Amino acid sequence: MPLRQIILDTETTGLAVADGHRMIEIACVEMIDRKLTGKYFHSFLNPEREIEAAAFAVHGISNQFLQDKPLFSHIAQELIDYISSSELIIHNAAFDVSFINHELKLAKQGWKAVTHYCSILDTLVMARQLHVGQRNSLDALCKRYGIDNSKRDLHGALLDANLLARVYLAMTGGQGSFFDAIHDQVIAQQKHQEIDAAVVVKQQYKLVILQANEDELAEHREYLEMMKKKAKPIWAEMHIDEVLK
Repeated sequence: MPLRQIILDTETTGLAVADGHRMIEIACVEMIDRKLTGKYFHSFLNPEREIEAAAFAVHGISNQFLQDKPLFSHIAQELIDYISSSELIIHNAAFDVSFINHELKLAKQGWKAVTHYCSILDTLVMARQLHVGQRNSLDALCKRYGIDNSKRDLHGALLDANLLARVYLAMTGGQGSFFDAIHDQVIAQQKHQEIDAAVVVKQQYKLVILQANEDELAEHREYLEMMKKKAKPIWAEMHIDEVLK
């Protein structure tokens, strides 16, 4: 059976559903067996509330522009039909999923949480595993993988979904077994998990602690004494053994 993946992105009136914010744009780009099909689902939405100035500065979508756009409840069935039985690929899935679930609840049409209809892969989780300690925003990943995002002066759900599709393909291309293992690990962590406000992925690491021996500690004490005399650092008044703790 062909693997159907949907790369999804949203824009909103603000940062958190807890503050009453709503979704104003949603875009889904279809990929089958790692090939973009050119098919997509896209809609602007009337949020029935004002957009925060900070959010407008990010996406540039105005209240006036959205006045004649459909309510989420009017496109909910089409959206669910489109994403059902697929794998959703989302960057920072906690954010987008919380808004979609909120809208599904507000529609009062008997919809369940998104994870009832499809599985979810968070590319931010994947990127953090691949690029530990580095910036993993969509812009940073585009730069890292040589993907042209020069037209991204403002965020837009359809543009960002297309960029994320290319980032995902770049992140998971060329080294099948390694990347597939990460993909499977993330999916296993998210499977059977109801996502309302967040997508939670936990990973445990075994840390190896190496203790310095007496010779190494003596050399380090000597170095600290030298630094204390030359640079007069803020710890200069402390005893050297306290600094080494």
